Amino acid sequence: MKTRLFSCVAILGLFFAWLPEVFSADDAATVNRLVIHADRGKDTISRFIYGHFSEHLGRCVYEGYWVGEDSPIPNTRGIRNDVVAALKRVKVPVLRWPGGCFADEYHWRDGIGPRTQRPTMINTHWGGVTENNHFGTHEFLDLCDQIGCEPYICGNVGSGTVREMQEWVEYITFDGKSPMADLRRQNGRDQPWHLKYFGVGNENWGCGGNMTPEFYADQFRRYATYVRNFGGNRIFKIACGPNGGDYRWTEVLMKNVGRQMAGLALHYYCGSGRTSRSATQFEEVDWFHLLRNALRMDELITKHVEIMDKYDERRRVALIVDEWGAWHQVEPGTNPGFLYQQNTLRDALVAAVTLNIFNQHCDRVHMANIAQTVNVLQALVLTDKEKMIVTPTYHVFELYTPHHDATLLPTELACADYKFGDERIPAVSVSASRDKSGTMHVSFCNLNPNDAMPIAAEVRGAKLRSATGRVLTAPDMRAHNTFDQPDRVRPERFDNVRVTDAGFEVTLPPKSVTVISLE
Repeated sequence: MKTRLFSCVAILGLFFAWLPEVFSADDAATVNRLVIHADRGKDTISRFIYGHFSEHLGRCVYEGYWVGEDSPIPNTRGIRNDVVAALKRVKVPVLRWPGGCFADEYHWRDGIGPRTQRPTMINTHWGGVTENNHFGTHEFLDLCDQIGCEPYICGNVGSGTVREMQEWVEYITFDGKSPMADLRRQNGRDQPWHLKYFGVGNENWGCGGNMTPEFYADQFRRYATYVRNFGGNRIFKIACGPNGGDYRWTEVLMKNVGRQMAGLALHYYCGSGRTSRSATQFEEVDWFHLLRNALRMDELITKHVEIMDKYDERRRVALIVDEWGAWHQVEPGTNPGFLYQQNTLRDALVAAVTLNIFNQHCDRVHMANIAQTVNVLQALVLTDKEKMIVTPTYHVFELYTPHHDATLLPTELACADYKFGDERIPAVSVSASRDKSGTMHVSFCNLNPNDAMPIAAEVRGAKLRSATGRVLTAPDMRAHNTFDQPDRVRPERFDNVRVTDAGFEVTLPPKSVTVISLE
């Protein structure tokens, strides 16, 4: 049973009908209540839910990852050492590339061979800049090897050909003798790479060709036919899915080509708030509305999965949320086409509540990729020449690493609402899991920026010995890390948790992300 977030007032009768032996009406009126079913876990939270997305956009690839082998910035084969080290610390499981909108105008042959001989191209989607194609297939797969993550490549349906896509997969994965495998060897790579995840187009309802779902379904069937398995390599084929609440797109794709796909990609950006689109200059109204928009992810997944289940009762097709996050105005003085934005405690809460939702839907959500890893949108890492900092969102991904490949534990939550004006949202978000060592981890978000939230938790099916925690918060909701103050927002030890006979009690600070470890 997935977590349901209700207002305490609205669920009194229902909640007491569920749990008459545990709670009284007076208790529920004053304390938020959580039940964790430690004896009922069955679904695994795929580590790929904690995936990332890096597009040829602004300074994500160039200056973010790639500085070139002759750069004074410490690098390994042209790839920044500090960025790789930071991403290894959060155990990045999968990286999506080269786009995004860029993918459907990217021709992979331009990015192989001697770099001085590679043709340039205009990035028409993002800033109109000219790229030298120095970062291509070999460099991306080297980056994945250095990080220790799976590559997820998005192929060109919008402006590419079937043959071009087929030959790219052959170039990467074929271990025999063929024109593409020989070309790969000529370019310095003898053995093929392992490539599991391949996207057949990106946002083909928009920048990827402005297609109807019926037309794209036919194109997917055609292109996917030639995305072949070579040798022992097996491709997990991902179809372009819907834009937010476009349920008709999902209906058409699942009905027409559900049997040909392994995954369907959903995109959803929760925006920036109501009155201001600034990443750092905002008021509580913006805080409230951005988090309300982030919580909509639960509704989107639920409704899209209902459609998927109509055509895929065995749940063979995975939902892949391969672009998600907050989207603010660019920082003053930067190129509007580069989408460079700061990242505050508010963005950390967006990340945390969204990841809790993904965890709760792990029976269908196999992968998700936040947009984007470095210097673009809700980035984990920001760079400025030789300098590098990590953001509050980065710290959420680090705090949540215990959920990777852990067993989801069903939860039931009755909590107060966070009210702003005449509107309200649940004040608390939660997910829980048990790792392979038996330790349980509970990730909480207190969305209320003003009030602490006491939680009384019952853990059924386990007797606790100890509870420890870490918390991410700050005095100001606008707090963020800068190159001058890189540690303004970072996790701290959290001691305000106590083991009880039934489970544990915890008081969540306002505007916080807290992860409790239970043994």
